[in-house]
Amino acid sequence: MEKKNIDWANLDFSYRPTNMRYVANWKDGKWDEGGLTADDKVVISECAGVLQYSQSCFEGLKAYTTEKGQIVIFRPDLNASRMADSCRRLEMPVFPEDKWVDAVVQTVRANADYVPPYGTGATLYIRPYMFGSGPVIGVKPASEYQFRVFTTPVGPYFKGGAKPITICVSDFDRAAPHGTGHIKAGLNYAMSLHAIMVAHENGFAENMYLDAATRTNVEETGGANFIFITKDGKLVTPKSSTILPSITRRSLMYVAKEYLGMEVEERTVPFAEVSEMAECGLCGTAAVISPVGKIVDHGKEICLPSGMEEMGPVTRKLYDTLTGIQMGRLEAPKGWIKVIE
Repeated sequence: MEKKNIDWANLDFSYRPTNMRYVANWKDGKWDEGGLTADDKVVISECAGVLQYSQSCFEGLKAYTTEKGQIVIFRPDLNASRMADSCRRLEMPVFPEDKWVDAVVQTVRANADYVPPYGTGATLYIRPYMFGSGPVIGVKPASEYQFRVFTTPVGPYFKGGAKPITICVSDFDRAAPHGTGHIKAGLNYAMSLHAIMVAHENGFAENMYLDAATRTNVEETGGANFIFITKDGKLVTPKSSTILPSITRRSLMYVAKEYLGMEVEERTVPFAEVSEMAECGLCGTAAVISPVGKIVDHGKEICLPSGMEEMGPVTRKLYDTLTGIQMGRLEAPKGWIKVIE
């Protein structure tokens, strides 16, 4: 298939509409057949549940061109399962997980000419989302919902390589115990916008959120999970009921143990331990791993031994292995790669 005439090597990470997107509607207690459309406009009531009470959730994943020229998606079944969990928590109807994956496949296939060629550093970002479309004025779930999937070609999250960033310990709380921190709800991200702007204004790339109950344990950032490498080579990642279960983090834990032979610990990580770590990274779909070189706690600097010049050596191995699996350079575990025929 002939690709679009796009300067793939110079794409940034921003929205560009593609030809087709998927739409399905839930009304009178059931989903319609759903299907592809060229219309990129959403028309809803001024009193829609999403506008009045922020009833929405979303996912993010990517399609790649592998070394062999195949178009693939990385672990979409886990995104489908996570959105189902988000919907249940927000009192929204679950879009069947098999149909969810099929909707993503249909959308990617319909926009195959927008999937960047192998070796360009670019990918096709996929955004499935659902929102309350029916009117609601009293505080209650909406009566109608819309599920959509769109795609957009994006460049690498970091131009010129992933340089270590400086982050700060936030004065804000990201999520309360028994709240919505474990789901991918739009409202969580809206609540983080002020905190990230404050961080940026003070010269920091991101926030480190501590647990809201005791403010002593590491949680996550506004949009990524933490991984740490100890001085004796273990991968440690925070365990908490109030952080989002990152698919990238789960994949890195498997890669560390099964591909690199590392010891892996998912446990509570007291902030007091951070100064003893050798490496630190933020993991998520967009960048895979964003290395952290410095953490500032109200003027007190914690400088990771890996430094501010480049990704730490163990983090680099993790990054290269996972991206090698995604791009087809390394054999993937069974079920991780969905090939678009």
